[in-house]
This record gives sequence, C-alpha cells and structure tokens, in this order.
Amino acid sequence: MPLAPTVRTRADDPAVALVDRLPGRDTTTWVHGGDGFAGWGEAARLDIGTGPARFAVGAAQLAEHFSQLVVDDAIRAPGSGPVAFASITFDADSPGSVLVVPAVVWARREGRAWRTVVGDAAPPRPRSEQAGDDKIRYAGSSIPDLQWLDAVATATRRIDAGSLDKVVLARDQTVWSRTPFDPGRLVRRLAATFPDCYTFSVDGLVGATPELLVRRTGPRVDSLVLAGTARRDRDPVADARLGEDLLVSRKERSEHRFAVASVADTLTPRCAQLTVGAEPTILRLANVQHLATRIRGTLAGPAWPTAFELAGALHPTAAVCGTPTDDALAVIRELEGMDRGRYAGPVGWVDAAGNGEFGIALRCAQLEGARARLFAGAGLVADSLPEEELEETRLKLRAMQSAFAGP
Repeated sequence: MPLAPTVRTRADDPAVALVDRLPGRDTTTWVHGGDGFAGWGEAARLDIGTGPARFAVGAAQLAEHFSQLVVDDAIRAPGSGPVAFASITFDADSPGSVLVVPAVVWARREGRAWRTVVGDAAPPRPRSEQAGDDKIRYAGSSIPDLQWLDAVATATRRIDAGSLDKVVLARDQTVWSRTPFDPGRLVRRLAATFPDCYTFSVDGLVGATPELLVRRTGPRVDSLVLAGTARRDRDPVADARLGEDLLVSRKERSEHRFAVASVADTLTPRCAQLTVGAEPTILRLANVQHLATRIRGTLAGPAWPTAFELAGALHPTAAVCGTPTDDALAVIRELEGMDRGRYAGPVGWVDAAGNGEFGIALRCAQLEGARARLFAGAGLVADSLPEEELEETRLKLRAMQSAFAGP
C-alpha cells in the first residue's frame, strides 16, 4: 500500500502578489483585495457526480481524502495545510462540477504568506505573459434577444398570476479569438479592475463575483447578499442619484428581500446567533451598483458544518434562482434556453478544518481554448419590464467583456 503523501506548509514572501504567482493555464485562483490563493496542478480530483446528494458526496470524499494525508503545517491558519477548490454546476442535474486539490498553493492572508506543497510537486516558475491575437469576436447567444425578451415576459406574467414570487433568467454570449484565451491574463485584469470582488479561476471558469455566498472561519459565518442593480454614472451627482433611486425602488427592494430571506432562512437553524442587516446598503462596483445586505452569525455546536456543506445548503439562493425555489427552477429549465453549467453555482475553497469561502459564480466566463461563454442574469419580480432586464444583463456582461478586451 503506497504511503500517504506529506503536505508541507511553510512561510513565503508576502511582498509577491498572488496574481504574479500564476505559472500558466493549469491554475486555480481565489483572490480578494490581494488576499487569497493561487494554486497549480492537481494532487487530487474528486468526482461528486450529479443529483441532490452531490454536496454530501463531495463532503464525505473530502473528509476521507484529507484524513489520509500526512500534514506538516508550520502556519496553522485558516487556509493553511491542504486546500480544496470547488466549482459546482447551478443545476443538480447538470454534469461538470469540479472539486480539486492543487499540488501547490500560494496563499496570502492579513499580511502573512505561505506555500503549501503536496508530496514531491515542484512549484513551477511564473510564466511570462505572451503576446497574442486575443481580440474577441462575438458569436451570438444560445437564444436571440427577442426570444429572451419573450421568456422574461412569460415569466413575469406567471409572477403576476401568483405562480411564483421571483425567478432569475440568465443569458449567455459566446466569444472567440484566433489564439486560446489565457486564464492568468484574465485573472490579473479582473483583480485589478474589481479589487472588491472575489476573482476566481477553477477549471476554465474565470470571473469576478461581488457576492459572498458564505464564509466560515471556525464557528463564525458571514454572507453578503446582493440583489437589485443599477448602472454607474461618471457624474458623481448622477451616480449618487442612481443609488438613491435604487434604495427606494419597490421593485428592486422586493427582489432583494427574497434573496436575503433565502439565506437567512437557511442559516438560522444552523446558528446559535444570527444578525441580518435591517436595511440594504449600496455596494458600488466599477460598472454597476447593487443593493447589499450583510448577514453574520455563530454556528451552533458541537459539530460545525464545513464551508462546502454550508454552500450546498444555501444553493441555490433566490438571488440566482428565485422563490419558491422548485417553482423558479422549473421556469428556468423551461424558458432560459441554455445549460448554465457552473455559472451561478458555488465557487470557492475549503480547508481540512472546514474553514473556507464560497461565492456565487457571477460575472464570469467558461473558457474552452479559443472560445468562451460569458454569462449574466436578471432577477424578475412583479413590475419587471423585459427591456430593462435585458439592459441589466448587458451592463453585467461588460465586466467580462472589458477583461477580454484588454489592455
């Protein structure tokens, strides 16, 4: 029987930016404000399959895998030692979920930095960015804009008739280039443009999500719920007015309220204490602004669920699916006209102690060599207007379009 590999974690140079550690295409990334992880290679890849039990299957496989490792951890902090990264499909019936333990992980957290190596993996040198013809060409969507507008109108009529309260419909946009897209280059651009977002790259899914589904640090849990969107304006006065209008919009607040309730209702029975922001605030990003509510709590003991298990319990929230969940999911499957893949699914990391962070895979693209699918969605409630929802998706798509466009 082969010996279990030793996982060694040692201090590293905190002056080197994580995005500058990326050695090439075989990378895994989770960065927020300069902190996070940059991984390379694969020490293990776990197959969690499809169906409603996939998070339970993944949690059990992770626990077994971690238990077999010999860990030599000189740091002993959340995210040190072996770390797994996950990117899960939105629909439980869709294949393609990824759960991987990198061979090498560079990490940075609150001024400290470290490197974790599994077995005898040799950390590669960072690859210099190669020039290439990465100008994007647009190749259309899974369904035409007019058909998507009809789908929004149909869904809104059902909401008005009382069939459901909210549903989120997404659309995609396919782009291509003469040379394969470089995920490391996209990560660097996104991290520089959206430092307040969680920039991620897992098995070809690259993006910068503003939405923190859940963070678990010991017994502490945090979530940042976003729903309700307005554009930005270069004029500070006009920009502030757009934010004020967003805060008082009945339609946007209704959409936001459903999203907050879906997270709070899931976390409440798992927590000894939970605090939900009384009123939404405005989160301003480079291209849009959102209604935001922060949720904080303390998990009930004695055995705390892992960050991966919490992500599974929360998914899908009303922010990306709708409410009631089953009714909204049925409408998505009927009207959206595409398979979301891992768009709008949980993406993030978890360590052997169960600590971790998971975002919702928004503002992202799935890379397939020289082709990519970009995604954006809009939440529909009573009073939603199809043309306004289409414009909202266009605003959101610009985040990834700008990353592909350069410089």
